[in-house]
Amino acid sequence: MLRSLSMSFAQKYLEPGESLAEVLFGLIMTLTFTLGAGLLVQDGADAMREMLIATVGCNVAWGIIDGTLYIGGQIFERGRLARIGQQIRAAPDQQAAAVYLAREFDELLGAATEAAERDALYRRMADHVRASPPKPVTVTRDDFFGAIASFWLVFFASLPAALPFLVFDDATVALRVSNLVLIGLLFVTGYHWAGYTALSPWRTGLALMVTGIVLVGLAIALGG
Repeated sequence: MLRSLSMSFAQKYLEPGESLAEVLFGLIMTLTFTLGAGLLVQDGADAMREMLIATVGCNVAWGIIDGTLYIGGQIFERGRLARIGQQIRAAPDQQAAAVYLAREFDELLGAATEAAERDALYRRMADHVRASPPKPVTVTRDDFFGAIASFWLVFFASLPAALPFLVFDDATVALRVSNLVLIGLLFVTGYHWAGYTALSPWRTGLALMVTGIVLVGLAIALGG
């Protein structure tokens, strides 16, 4: 139920690719911590649990950072579009204004439209922009909800790592199970998000799982 509500909230305010990035970030960072924590097994169960608490706390911190960066990214994108609007309004004629739009949208529309269609569309868009007053670049209500969704996905991804420590008394066993759970979630995440694409769910899940393990290995090897 909680997972369903979380995903519904995230889907409302984040693009699928953005949600995927947040979940993967939380899983990979948590897995980096828990695999690195294996070096502390000899220090006893207390050290392991402290490391796990630190991992969850770190994900809370990174969730807050990610949420803040999300708002910054939205403002940047809105400001970038506002600058394009300024260029279009300052253009000497309709054709020059259409050139600015072509630079922005040709890559997106090129596969679905003919050149003549795009040119006519850009001219209409240019006329609309030039006839409309500029809008101020501000933070919106949806920006804050998107930031909350970003935070929650990063934090939510770290929670399954804690469950084995509530079930197993042996810290070593709990740590290994925690690692396996996180690796499995990398696969599940890839399998789920492949549904938004034309990719094979199984191949995507396996690819993300292997990629995640490799990235975690690199992070540990580099002292991360």
